Amino acid sequence: MTGDTVELDYRLEGPEDAPVLVMANSLGTTYRMWDAQVPALSERFRLLRYDHRGHGDSSVPPGPYTMGDLGGDVLALLDRLGVERISFCGLSIGGMVGMWIASEAPERIERLVLCCTSARFDPEAYNSRARTVRAEGVGVIADAVLERWFTPEFRASHPEVVEWAGSMLRDTPVEGYAGCCEAIGSAELASRLGEISAPTFVIAGADDPAAPVIQAELIRDSIPDARLVVIEQAAHLANVEQPEAVTREILDHLDPLIEKRSDR
Repeated sequence: MTGDTVELDYRLEGPEDAPVLVMANSLGTTYRMWDAQVPALSERFRLLRYDHRGHGDSSVPPGPYTMGDLGGDVLALLDRLGVERISFCGLSIGGMVGMWIASEAPERIERLVLCCTSARFDPEAYNSRARTVRAEGVGVIADAVLERWFTPEFRASHPEVVEWAGSMLRDTPVEGYAGCCEAIGSAELASRLGEISAPTFVIAGADDPAAPVIQAELIRDSIPDARLVVIEQAAHLANVEQPEAVTREILDHLDPLIEKRSDR
C-alpha cells in the first residue's frame, strides 16, 4: 500500500531480524525479475520486492507519473511496514527510483545498488513510447524491447527465459507502462547525484543498448566514492542474463551490513 490510493503489490522474504533490502523492478517487469537473486539474498536479508505502480498486481492510477510518485510510493510502503532504514537495489527505472529516494530521503538509505540505469534517459523516446503504447498496446513494442533486454546469443540459447520475460512485459497494464514511460521521460536526476551520501555501487551490462556503460560511468563519477563494475555478456536485464555474477556483486557491496549484524 502507498500514497493516497495507490497500493503496491509486494513480497517479504528472509529473516525478520535481518537488514532490509528493497529490490525494484525495471519498466515492463514485475518483482519476479529478481527470482534468481532471491535464494542467496533472502538468506542474509529481509528481502522486500515490490511492483511499481501500474505494474504486476499494483494499482494502476491514470498517468502521467513522476519519479516523485514512484519514490513516494516506496517511502509510504516502508512507513506502513514500520521500516526506517533500508538498502535499495533497483534496475533501470528501479535504479532511478533508488537515486530519487537516496537524494530525497538520505536518512532512509543504508547502501545503494544501481543496475543498468541512467540519471537521464532520452525524454522524447520515452514520451513517444508512451503515446504508442496507449494507442496500440504494449505488445506492439514487445519484440523491440526484448532485443534490448538480452544479447542475441542469450536470446538464441535461452528462448524459454526470453518468453518468460516477454510474458511479464506483455501483461503490463497499458496505462501503467505508459505512465512509467512518462516518469522516465520527465526525470532529470543528474543534479541530485552529488547529494547521495549512501555507499553506492553501480552495475552495468557491457552490451546494454538501453543504459550504456557510459551512463553508468557518469553516475559513478557524480556520486561521492561510488564504484562501478561492468558485467560481460549482458544486456539490459543483466541480473537475468548473468544471475550468478550480479548476485555476487550485490552481496559483495552489502557485506558490511552482514558484518555489522554479526558484531552485535
